[in-house]
Amino acid sequence: MADASRPEDFRNLKGAQRAAVMMLALGEEHSARLLSMMHEDEIKDISLAMAQLGEIRADTVERICSEFMEGMGSTGALSGSFETTENLLMKALPRDRVAQIMEEIRGPAGRTMWEKLGNVREDVLANYLKNEYPQTVAVVLSKVKSDHAARVLALLPEAFAMEVVMRMLRMETIQKDVLDGVEKTLRAEFMSNLARSARRDAHELMADIFNNLDRSAEAKFLSGLEERNREAADRIKALMFTFDDLHRLNGPAVQVLLRAIEKDKLPIALKGASDKIKELFLTNLSERAAKMLRDDMEALGPIKVRDVDEAQASIVLQAKEMAAQGQIEIAAVGGEEEMVL
Repeated sequence: MADASRPEDFRNLKGAQRAAVMMLALGEEHSARLLSMMHEDEIKDISLAMAQLGEIRADTVERICSEFMEGMGSTGALSGSFETTENLLMKALPRDRVAQIMEEIRGPAGRTMWEKLGNVREDVLANYLKNEYPQTVAVVLSKVKSDHAARVLALLPEAFAMEVVMRMLRMETIQKDVLDGVEKTLRAEFMSNLARSARRDAHELMADIFNNLDRSAEAKFLSGLEERNREAADRIKALMFTFDDLHRLNGPAVQVLLRAIEKDKLPIALKGASDKIKELFLTNLSERAAKMLRDDMEALGPIKVRDVDEAQASIVLQAKEMAAQGQIEIAAVGGEEEMVL
């Protein structure tokens, strides 16, 4: 069955897609010279089309080539990908410019920044915007489609969302320099991070997946991987962040984390924790709060391992999110330096 996500024949190919096929058929040397003479917007359009082409049938290639130049004939099937696009751009443009273009086309679809934002999942966008100034968020939500803005607004913290609403109500015509500044920040910080996450290291991806497995499944997969590829298994284990790794938090960081944890999660999580981790949390509570926590843990009685795993995973996720936002710091493994995840 044909892939519905890409054009199937000549008639469905649009202008930028036909140009991309043509340039792939010409080869890197000729295409590089053509790209060097194009406007930046044209380069972006053709680069995006090229990266998303996938497989193009030989007869389609032939028809497109015959439109542009006499005697090209059949060139065989072509494959457009991010890699072939990047290689071609490297022949015509400086390395840093190629990196910028590739980051942009790897990100969400859209010609302008605001069109791209409209194609970013609302939870991802809300998670970024909740750390921005309300006025900045008001500008962003005023520029994207109303239905998308509504979904993002609903995911923001309530008090913060109301402040954004008030700023939007008081907003007049946005000055161009303000809009340009917001757009520049979004491109430099948000979109570039989205693009990088699209080509993240495979070991990092697997570490995140393994972090979300229950203990028995995690042990099974790691054991199997160790037998097949010890180096990959060791690298993944080094990248994983588990409940036991919370010992890398210092006292103030633990106290900040304690204020953010759902209170019913902690007794369950600590029920199956090592003595070292239990002591870490208990010593960072007041004497009265520590006694209450011990009482809550004893009152739980026997508890399913699955419930412990879920509670611990929830707290680990909370810690990683807070570290990513700079609210807490997590010490690097085997050293005194600290890092932000």
